[in-house]
Amino acid sequence: MTRFALDTLSPTPWKNGGGTTREVAVWPPDAGLDDFAWRISVADISADGPFSAFAGIDRQIVLLDGAGVQLRAADGSFNHRLDTVGAPFAFSGDVAVDATLIAGTTRDFNVMSRRGVCRAQVHAMRHGFSFSSGEDAVALFVLRGAWRDPGASLMEPLSANEGVWYPAGVTAAFHALAPLDDDSLCLCITLQTETDQ
Repeated sequence: MTRFALDTLSPTPWKNGGGTTREVAVWPPDAGLDDFAWRISVADISADGPFSAFAGIDRQIVLLDGAGVQLRAADGSFNHRLDTVGAPFAFSGDVAVDATLIAGTTRDFNVMSRRGVCRAQVHAMRHGFSFSSGEDAVALFVLRGAWRDPGASLMEPLSANEGVWYPAGVTAAFHALAPLDDDSLCLCITLQTETDQ
């Protein structure tokens, strides 16, 4: 298990100057943009501009803070207004996307998974929930409130902008996470390795 806090992750400026990205986790460790199985990051978008296309990658984006962003696929396949905090939106990385800020800077949570290698599921949780780690990689990220695991795996509650991730292929364990506050919100991401048929 690896615990992280967003404010301890160094931001990397975008080449086009329109934002920054903080990498939360990537698999395999130290993989680059061309060879990851999955990648989780948080982006601060400060200007209108394009999202790069990533061939063979499935993407999911969740608004964390701000008024949001309008996402338009270059091929016309979607035109999505991302303006609800905690609502995942899935799209293909094969297509370039134009992003237009709705009203100022936004912060977004991003999950990328390589098609045929890994399948990602992103769920927004507002009440207590349970999950298993070990077979699949699992990540948690708190948007609002504080959450605790009544078991021993999380010694301290997770607060907003904190999270943990569990790698795949380790000893299986069962976890139960419970909110300590009203109006709590936590993302639960499952990253399932796909096997050849």
